Amino acid sequence: QKEDLEVTLLPAGHCPGSVMFLFEGENGIVLYTGDFRLAKGEAARMELLHSGTRVKDIQSVYLDTTFCDPKFYHIPSREECLNGILELVRSWTSLTRYHVVWLNCKAAYGYEYLFINLSEELGIKVHVNKLDMFRNMPEILYHVTTDRCTQIHACRHPRDDECFRGNRLPCGMTCQNGIPLHIISIKPSTMWFGERIK
Repeated sequence: QKEDLEVTLLPAGHCPGSVMFLFEGENGIVLYTGDFRLAKGEAARMELLHSGTRVKDIQSVYLDTTFCDPKFYHIPSREECLNGILELVRSWTSLTRYHVVWLNCKAAYGYEYLFINLSEELGIKVHVNKLDMFRNMPEILYHVTTDRCTQIHACRHPRDDECFRGNRLPCGMTCQNGIPLHIISIKPSTMWFGERIK
């Protein structure tokens, strides 16, 4: 049996380019989320999820279930996480210019929100290995740098954790002007909240 379907791609907020699929046909409406991260109220602002002033009548939702588990009792909002990281990075980097932060980001994409906000709030660019991956995201290019002499790093190395244990950044820096760096690591990860009790 053949049926015409209208497929709408909606922003998923997971990483740049991530989408949810809204399928509409004679037999109803289905939303497939895939990995997504929407803040409270964001879906209400998606015009394509609405028909007039009402939300479309979605019969089925295929939901990404990574965190659909009772052990993920509470996952703080993106804003709460950002504010906590900002407070920690601000207090650490303000001690001396030799106090640096390494953002231990396991994936290549998905941390742009964090990089942009840290850079804007603190006036410090984030060191990354290459700018190539951000060429199609011009809004972030002002906030990242390949200059290693910055206090916030998100550089990568195949053996990141070994580098950190040796008190050096993945880019190889251990000191500036002959003065040893004081490095802290921040691992932005939702998985942490599943490893803690209520």
